[in-house]
Amino acid sequence: MTTMTMVQALNAALRAEMKRDKNVILLGEDVGKDGGVFRVTEGLWQEFGDDRVIDTPLSESGIVGTSVGLALAGFKPVAEIQFMGFDYPAFDQIISHVSRIRNRSRGRYTCPLVVRMPSGGGIKALEHHSESTEALYLQVPGVKVVMPATPSDAKGLLAAAIRDPDPVIFCEPKKLYRSIKEDVRDDDYIVPIGKARLAREGKDVSLITWGAMVHVCLEAAEKLQQQNVNAEVIDLRTLSPFDFEAIVMSVRKTNRAVIVQEGQRSCGVGAEIAALLAEKNIADLAAPIVRVAGWDIIYPLAKLENYYLPDATRVMKAVAKVMGW
Repeated sequence: MTTMTMVQALNAALRAEMKRDKNVILLGEDVGKDGGVFRVTEGLWQEFGDDRVIDTPLSESGIVGTSVGLALAGFKPVAEIQFMGFDYPAFDQIISHVSRIRNRSRGRYTCPLVVRMPSGGGIKALEHHSESTEALYLQVPGVKVVMPATPSDAKGLLAAAIRDPDPVIFCEPKKLYRSIKEDVRDDDYIVPIGKARLAREGKDVSLITWGAMVHVCLEAAEKLQQQNVNAEVIDLRTLSPFDFEAIVMSVRKTNRAVIVQEGQRSCGVGAEIAALLAEKNIADLAAPIVRVAGWDIIYPLAKLENYYLPDATRVMKAVAKVMGW
């Protein structure tokens, strides 16, 4: 075990997978000599060389489009988009080609591609640097969407994504890059894609969340305990496909659900979870489902960031609403 930040855990996963499989290559803007804008790929260019750690032009469409060709040629590209808000030029490649290779070829080809995207706010960044638009990719059949909340999960999920025969959008909450540390296993392991994690056990209300909001919910749960409310926290880890069975098991126990997401409220991941619970498990609910989310506006600049991001106080108000129903 080694104590790591999420940046260090991701770096360790990339290094291990590149050693394990010579077909794993990295490409993106400044991923080589500079080690990436957040230093996730630091040291890998020096270790593996120009042929496997490739600095690209500033063209997100070109990065992902080139990765499609590499994947079809037998490589396992890991493409970095510097910020999630820069992914829009690449969206055409992802929806038109990346997601369709298996279906288009009737199973003759797959597209083993990982697209890494630092996501979310919390670092007082500039415009286009703080989006959390993972919900867009839930509308794209053929891609998986992952967002870890801990260094251990970051390492295990990235290893699983690289080994997956199909494309994975790998969202990395940049607020968590260096803000938390934990002991991470040094051995070879994966965290299965599609399986949620019970981050905190409880009996009164289920807080269903992912990414940086996991830690917001854990903070809220600790404060709620002082009010004699025992909150359970479910970390989805994977958003497509998400582990609905884990959600159902929790809600059947607590009979109340609060869904917490950093992204905008309308048409978000939380809306899909709420709809499924209403369709399939309405009898398990003792109160309406409540969502806590970012506002339906363009992500604000630094001075207003704290007003946009959900915090423990907003989560606690939502819990009070369902508990008082």
